[in-house]
Amino acid sequence: MGKAIVDAIRQAGVVGAGGAGLPTHVKADATAQTVLVNGASCEPLLMSDPYLMEEQVDVMLRGLEAMMDCTGANRGVVCLKGKHAAAMKSVREAVARRGQGRLEAFEMGDFYPAGDEQVMVYEVLGGIVPERGIPLQIGAVVSNVESLFNIAHALDGKPVTHRYLTVGCEVARPMVVRVPVGTRVAEVLDFAGGTTISEYRVVDGGPMMGRVLPDADQPVTKTTSGLLVLPPDHNVVNRKVMDPHVVKRLTNTVCCQCSQCTDLCPRNLLGHKLHPHKLMRVLDGQTISNPMAKEALLCSECGICEKFACPMGLSPREVNAMLKQELMKAGIKWEYDGRPLATSRFREERRIPTSRLVSRLGLADYEAHPPFAGDFEPTEVRIPLKQHIGAPALSVVSVGQSVNVGDLIGEIPEGAMGARVHASIKGTVSAVENGIITIKA
Repeated sequence: MGKAIVDAIRQAGVVGAGGAGLPTHVKADATAQTVLVNGASCEPLLMSDPYLMEEQVDVMLRGLEAMMDCTGANRGVVCLKGKHAAAMKSVREAVARRGQGRLEAFEMGDFYPAGDEQVMVYEVLGGIVPERGIPLQIGAVVSNVESLFNIAHALDGKPVTHRYLTVGCEVARPMVVRVPVGTRVAEVLDFAGGTTISEYRVVDGGPMMGRVLPDADQPVTKTTSGLLVLPPDHNVVNRKVMDPHVVKRLTNTVCCQCSQCTDLCPRNLLGHKLHPHKLMRVLDGQTISNPMAKEALLCSECGICEKFACPMGLSPREVNAMLKQELMKAGIKWEYDGRPLATSRFREERRIPTSRLVSRLGLADYEAHPPFAGDFEPTEVRIPLKQHIGAPALSVVSVGQSVNVGDLIGEIPEGAMGARVHASIKGTVSAVENGIITIKA
């Protein structure tokens, strides 16, 4: 039974919908005692997961049960913040109705980053994931709400073709909307009534860990959780587009070694050997030889150090990201020494309330829960063959070929880790180039 479910997930092209994009069949083909549903809506302003838990909870729970069957888990825990009262009510009722002792709901506090999987594992299970480790090492698998939603559909032979996402901030009608994968961001913004400012940038994802798109001509992918429209000079935007040379120069001249970035680091508070303030002193040319540089490999890039902790307006997160890139390029890996991990005695007091974070980010005016606006159907989609961790899919269609929604257009390369890609609208393939398949209705 488990093997059949894993194969259905692989056939459907399900990937982690929370942002990383790990092919879900890889995670499902493991053995665990507990499956945690990451419904914490970790990033501020993103509301598609609470919507799915409120309105389509039984579909999600069917996916959870399938993941439990795959992994042999005897416990499934739906984790969400208590502030999402309607979603919490829906989950509690559904768990009581169909749980049979296997399922339960866990109410999380409203802090950031509650949705970090290692933070969530500790909050729910009380176990600390080893440094540079994964939850599976302590018997847990963590899956995103929409990933489980897609698993449920995969059991019915329906591949991943659409994405629920939040469209917010400087748009006329903030909303949660369902769109075909490959839809142009500009068209989604138009569907939301257009932007309310003439000069803007779009953040793909949340304000903390999302990326600033080069333009609105980019396609929505399987991992696009939100589209946030903000002024170009907004502090959420400008840190994400800062020139790396400027980051280095400011770091070398301004950092006062106050250690606030370390004091508030979620991984450090879990007992991991990560000290962002010390990494700010790892200078160019020393990365490979300096043993302290390897600590950067433990960084989850949650952004607390950058967006909340640093009083000088610096970006330890960006410094860590640059160090990680250099270390990984050199093939340097973190070696966990096996020491017992213990959380900081200050951990509870140093958790960041989401309300304070939103205020610090300058996003308080955008915090209202947007309504679900239904489906948007474009006349053209541009579907990337790489929307996941691993190798890009290989095109199996050609220009001029007619396709229906759900038809396979990209296959996993032989022997590689990857994810299948499927047509998201009915139409004709008009181009296959630069790793993108274009379909016109």
